[in-house]
Amino acid sequence: MGVIGRLSRLSRLIDVRLRETFRTHGLDGASFDVLATLRRSNSEHRLTPAALMRASMITSGAVTQRLDRLEAKGLVARAPHETDGRGVYVTLTDEGRALVDETLPDHLATEAGILAALGGDEQAALADSLRTLLESLGDGVD
Repeated sequence: MGVIGRLSRLSRLIDVRLRETFRTHGLDGASFDVLATLRRSNSEHRLTPAALMRASMITSGAVTQRLDRLEAKGLVARAPHETDGRGVYVTLTDEGRALVDETLPDHLATEAGILAALGGDEQAALADSLRTLLESLGDGVD
């Protein structure tokens, strides 16, 4: 109970700090995740919605809604797939790339602040333990 209770409290505290960081840039966590996933995806910063869902941390039900919002803000654009008449590509716009590039240093600083109480070896050990626990629950994503 102590481990689960602490993980739950820690998750809430981390979420609050990350939300604050994203909010200063006009984003939420899921929107940042989509933009960052596109940014690191390939040289074209382009993926299909299905590939985007697999590579990011958002659920399939949230992809369309999230993309609609990001497209309305001019941060992503959708274009028809060249070979699949029903498919589309989602591409990071110049504005989206600038926003993710502006947000990333603040996001990394927030994460570093959250983990500041742990040394490098402690962070590595914690990451390994959490990976083992996640894999035991069927989450093989790292």
